[in-house]
Amino acid sequence: MAKVLSDYQIEALRRVWKHDGEGLTSREVYEAVNERLDGGRSVSRASIINFLNAMCDEGVLDFEEETCKGGLRRRYSKGMDEAAFKTYVASTVLRSLMKDFPEQTIEAIRSNLDAEFMKRLHD
Repeated sequence: MAKVLSDYQIEALRRVWKHDGEGLTSREVYEAVNERLDGGRSVSRASIINFLNAMCDEGVLDFEEETCKGGLRRRYSKGMDEAAFKTYVASTVLRSLMKDFPEQTIEAIRSNLDAEFMKRLHD
């Protein structure tokens, strides 16, 4: 996942994916992510909120809005699990490559499949 997401984004998704229940608030995700980042690094809550909302827009995460003391807030939950997300990323990248470089993309896929097939034959 590090090919398409930063470390804090991976941590945020994994935190939501591991949670069972009514979902997590941005504060809960923010606190969990900052506890797990290496080297005393931290990420802003705004960065977490923006990322979680972008993942909702893509259908990777779901949310429910609830009333709280400050107005409304979102509780984030799984839209896709990790395996479905990886398939989604691969499909999105392939569609983009096919749009921009169709011949080269097909050739790259073909040569990689051929190499994998030959490797499995010899194993």
